[in-house]
Amino acid sequence: MSDSMTVFAPAKINLGLQIFPRRADGYHDLYSIFTTVSLFDELCVSKTDEKNLCTVEVSGMELPEQNTITAAYKAFCVLTGIDSGVHVSIKKRIPAGGGLGGGSSDASSFIQSVNNLFKAGLDIDSLSAIAEKVGSDVFFFTHALAADGGKRFDCFEPFAAVVEGRGEKVRQIQHRSDFSVLLIFPSVGVSTKEAYALVDKTLPLNGSRCVPSLEEIYYAPVGSWSFKNDFTAPVAKENAEIADALLRLKNCGADFVDMSGSGSTVFGIFEKKETALRAKILLEKDFKLALCLGD
Repeated sequence: MSDSMTVFAPAKINLGLQIFPRRADGYHDLYSIFTTVSLFDELCVSKTDEKNLCTVEVSGMELPEQNTITAAYKAFCVLTGIDSGVHVSIKKRIPAGGGLGGGSSDASSFIQSVNNLFKAGLDIDSLSAIAEKVGSDVFFFTHALAADGGKRFDCFEPFAAVVEGRGEKVRQIQHRSDFSVLLIFPSVGVSTKEAYALVDKTLPLNGSRCVPSLEEIYYAPVGSWSFKNDFTAPVAKENAEIADALLRLKNCGADFVDMSGSGSTVFGIFEKKETALRAKILLEKDFKLALCLGD
């Protein structure tokens, strides 16, 4: 049995993100298409001799003592009865707090790593039970990595799903790979709590929403997309750099632009690789960015 393994954790973007009024339990229901993009954190997960201890080391940043990895470790041990210690070393490429799900994806890859390392044999229901203890986005990444019998955990094929509820309702759909995605990482940070506070001011009091078919929009030509992220307008209004990034992407020929999640990452979708490459050259002197090319 191997004592360590190295895995990758993909980022995601949201295509459309409707937020519904706060529930009695404090969560908001959402309706969105989540799709992975080819930007990854790298995790090395190793067994240690110390019982009931999970240590986490992240290159270039300090994590709080309690984080998504330690929460996932605690939930895994409670569910399985395993008390072996682990050390996790993370090379971060996904910006923290950027609306790309980096922390949640790291947690999901970690859960499935220890599931494999300790031969725990957890199925998707058990993995989802752990996800519930960690964070709403962890459900999506758990399904993404477990799809096709877990093969995606090894080869990282793209994954897309319609996500509803607080994030626990994940329905896989056919992923599109006929476009390129240019990610811009503004230097400003956006607090998820503050972003939700801004959105709460715009939501109807009766909870009713006009709910379009996100799948119909997704499979239409990108230039006709009418996806709407409820966070984008209020967050961009408060952050000039985010508003500028959206405008600059559009002016560089993006067929669709929006913000991912509650921000602050902004993305452009390009039907033509050549246009995406030109946009990258034009924008890289002013922004930190990443280009995820399609087929």
